Amino acid sequence: MIFLIIIGVLLFCLSIIIHEAGHFFTAKACGIRVDEFSIGMGPRLAHFHKGETDYSIRLLPIGGFCSMPGEDGQDEDGKPCTDPRAFCNKPKWQRFLVLVMGATMNIVLGLVLMAILLGQETAFTSTTISKFSSNSALQSAGIQAGDRFTNINGYKIHTDKDLTFALALANPDSVNFQVNRNGKTVEFNNVKLKTVTGTNGKKLTQLDFYVQPIQKNPLTLVQKTFSDTVSVVRQVWASLAGLVTGRFGLNDMTGPVGLVQVISQSASAGLQQSFLAAVNNIVYVIMIITVNLGIVNLLPIPALDGGKILFLLIEAIRRKPLNPKYAAIVESAFFALLLAFMAIVAVSDVMRITTGHGIGG
Repeated sequence: MIFLIIIGVLLFCLSIIIHEAGHFFTAKACGIRVDEFSIGMGPRLAHFHKGETDYSIRLLPIGGFCSMPGEDGQDEDGKPCTDPRAFCNKPKWQRFLVLVMGATMNIVLGLVLMAILLGQETAFTSTTISKFSSNSALQSAGIQAGDRFTNINGYKIHTDKDLTFALALANPDSVNFQVNRNGKTVEFNNVKLKTVTGTNGKKLTQLDFYVQPIQKNPLTLVQKTFSDTVSVVRQVWASLAGLVTGRFGLNDMTGPVGLVQVISQSASAGLQQSFLAAVNNIVYVIMIITVNLGIVNLLPIPALDGGKILFLLIEAIRRKPLNPKYAAIVESAFFALLLAFMAIVAVSDVMRITTGHGIGG
């Protein structure tokens, strides 16, 4: 089990490394000087210097950074940066590429991990019903074999992962379905599904239907890899929306502390089948995390890549950069808020591990 957890932690570190590598190699290609390439945050544990860059590993495995001169438009003394190789003195399109490539590499890693998982399948899962189990609630509601799910409670269904996600979020006592039947949309509202009681006492939807398989070949593997990764991205956005609207709380979130528990639980569940199944479960968790890392980093929040892209767009519209002094204050404030939020999530993780309930849950 310890070995599996180590695999999970290393894969998590890989998602951080590849994110920062996206920034690093793009900056190098654009002729921008990189002063430090760091994995982790906080106190430095180890480092070495090669060329003009210091490579370091830091204590807290909560991210990393690629330090470039002039990121805030100033040099180390707070004066306007005059170094021609500084980030702020490069064309806007180059700065945009440097900022966006971190998240892009995370999504590319997610695609690779998804392809590895799907490549082991003998066939893929569709969203078209093939048959029902006995006393099926869906069949009783009028849904038929051959119907293809297109929408559940307003959530569009394109893949089996969309289907699983939508059913997991739905109230099983009242679910609205849309299916495609012979090219026409047919609706079934307020359908009551069968349920089972989970270990936490909550009612969980019990699936009472089977879906048609999709033949595996190189074309369907590529298609399925992209469509399933897009499904994960959509789930990330839906989850973020749930946080904003209050549908999800801190107890539904996890940070680096809770990640070890998630990896452990995934490995344990997989080990009941085989060692490979345990590894695959961990790879799937990391795939979701790396896609999360990419998407969240693109949010227009100062201190994240998306916030820097926002400042860059404002600069393009104004045709002059924001005042470095005020931009630095805004970024510092949001960075402090981000650290505080991560600390709260970490405390919630510890509470959930020790008591079974996190903050607000």
